[in-house]
Amino acid sequence: MIRVLLADDQALLRAGFRMLLEAADDIEVCGEAPNGGVAVALARQHRPDVVLMDLRMPDVDGVTATSLIAGDPALAAVRVVVLTTFDDEESVFSALRAGASGFLVKDVEPDDLLRAVRVAARGEALLSPSVTRAVIEKSLAAGNRGGHRPSPVSALPPITEREREVVSLVAAGLSNDEIAARLTVSPLTAKTHVSRAMTKLGVRDRAQLVVLAYEHGLASHRDTR
Repeated sequence: MIRVLLADDQALLRAGFRMLLEAADDIEVCGEAPNGGVAVALARQHRPDVVLMDLRMPDVDGVTATSLIAGDPALAAVRVVVLTTFDDEESVFSALRAGASGFLVKDVEPDDLLRAVRVAARGEALLSPSVTRAVIEKSLAAGNRGGHRPSPVSALPPITEREREVVSLVAAGLSNDEIAARLTVSPLTAKTHVSRAMTKLGVRDRAQLVVLAYEHGLASHRDTR
């Protein structure tokens, strides 16, 4: 059973999500939080598989709460998926940098919401390549115009040319199977390259790998599909 924590300051929206999620046989809602502070406390109490996190909440916002959850070793298995209206790309980008595993728009279709929860629970990233590229590049461009481009937490560790290529393909939205086909290697080999790159670069999932790829110029700016 996939256990989900809902964090949103709108009670009606939480109720709608709860009704939809609990209609699925493999998903249950283990808690609801009206702000980020309560979300962090409930995450520590219930250890959910997935947190659906609103970005704009009173007291403690979703970006701060995401950072606290992602930075807590005891919650390493918890995946945060941010909910957004896409009118604040900088906050979405900040949440991804903080450790969110992806994002959903609040008017997501019911089937897409269920699929997203299942994908996140498997430890995969919820990243639409075109939307992710738009969000990240707009945020980086805004940082450049303001003279404060977001800087990586640390200098990029050395990785092999093949790992650089793999990181670029991950940033373009390719799955391990698609990367394997592109590089003419086995899916297991592709998965190994991705895992090694993530370990060397100190990221916990593919979402953070994509953000890092854009920050360090490893992402392809063309559609590689």
